[in-house]
Amino acid sequence: MNRAALILALIPLSACAAIPDASTLPPLPAEQQAFWDALESHCGKAYAGSLASEDARDAAFRGKAMRAHWADCSPSRIAIAFHVEDAEEAGGWDRSRTWLVSRTAEGLRLKHDHRHRDGSIDAVTQYGGDTLGAGTARAQDFPVDAYSIAMFEREGLDQSLTNVWRVEVDPARKPDARFAYQLTRRNDPTRLFRVAFDLTRPVPAPPPAWGW
Repeated sequence: MNRAALILALIPLSACAAIPDASTLPPLPAEQQAFWDALESHCGKAYAGSLASEDARDAAFRGKAMRAHWADCSPSRIAIAFHVEDAEEAGGWDRSRTWLVSRTAEGLRLKHDHRHRDGSIDAVTQYGGDTLGAGTARAQDFPVDAYSIAMFEREGLDQSLTNVWRVEVDPARKPDARFAYQLTRRNDPTRLFRVAFDLTRPVPAPPPAWGW
């Protein structure tokens, strides 16, 4: 068994199982339902964005065109492909990343789906976390979960053990609407990765993310 296949085999059902059946899930708190509705209002659309933070560790992203594409939506999961301009890739884009926001029995979950050009699963994939509170109608935080911590330790990514991801979204047709994805770390107040997208001007949908 190759390394990627082994990692996939180790992923528990809670991390990469089939799309949840929305009919079996309890109602979301009002703030999370409003957030979900705002996220859902962009299904099928794509938007242009860019790096919005200054951390030198993200220099490879600076000045690169970006696209967020609401590529697949169901009543319980929304898949947003994150495309980054890359002259070294065929077609000029890195299409390896997809953000997965799902409903759960306890709230909302964010996972990261990472693929290679041939669609195969990357060794570091399906990491993320669940909300610990109701959040707000515009923003939800996702502290790193136990599965992700175990994977990061196994892969030597100790710097990621205190990750907290944030997703911010405004509903469609709101003036100055924005979407943002952000990474911070509880043990490193200097760490900030943030990309932001203009939701007032849809752009043509890009090709599918690798493996989708």
